[in-house]
Amino acid sequence: MALIAAAQMNSGADKSRNVDAAIRLVRRAAELGAELAGVPENFSWMGPESERPGAAEALEGPTLSRMASVARELSITLLAGSILEAGAPGGRLYNTSVLFGPDGSRLGVYRKIHLFDVDVGDGATYRESAAVAPGTEVVAVDSPLARIGLSVCYDLRFPELYRRLSSQGATLLSVPSAFTLMTGKDHWEVLLRARAIENQAYVLAPAQFGRHSERRVTYGNAMVVDPWGLVISRASDGEGLALASMDVDLLKDIRRKLPALDHRRL
Repeated sequence: MALIAAAQMNSGADKSRNVDAAIRLVRRAAELGAELAGVPENFSWMGPESERPGAAEALEGPTLSRMASVARELSITLLAGSILEAGAPGGRLYNTSVLFGPDGSRLGVYRKIHLFDVDVGDGATYRESAAVAPGTEVVAVDSPLARIGLSVCYDLRFPELYRRLSSQGATLLSVPSAFTLMTGKDHWEVLLRARAIENQAYVLAPAQFGRHSERRVTYGNAMVVDPWGLVISRASDGEGLALASMDVDLLKDIRRKLPALDHRRL
């Protein structure tokens, strides 16, 4: 068994403060024995839309360089939830999740495929595609703990992505998120549990919480879900961690006794 941790944060417009908070949570997770820790979507910046282009970095930029260094220092597998990555076509950005190994190497890079263009009734309209370009590649990568399927936030609503990830051998699904309060209170847990049940996989879901700006409030409830669909850890209100054991034998037993993945026909 291995201990895994999903961090809960309240990121804002101060990138240095945000990254410091993320690293503080990763250090706490490592001190508690976690071998894998994940931080949320947009962990390094959640400021005003007008400032979004200036918050973007390259993969080799200072934010991910710091995260790689921390992973190496702590000998931990580290999910850098997502950053704004510069260099997408048409002057846009990517919403990019990066997984680092315990030696600080980059194990996987996933650019969010499904973009959040919605009006959810909370007084704000979201048009992520105005500044962000969609990725095109489904990414599952091997890590010291599991084969991890990478995704980001709004991807959670598209089960076909997770079917592709499970077909590629994923036994742990990562869903770093900044779910809105309006959608999160009704859909967040239900969708995470559904993806775990459908794919008989652990789900690691770091989350943003609280108010980030006048019109942006996120739901929080960072959690870990087991392959039977049970929430085995959930962060309380505020900054913190959801910590849980990932039991590979349990996963294998569930897949053996209820071989739904082998029964797929479509």
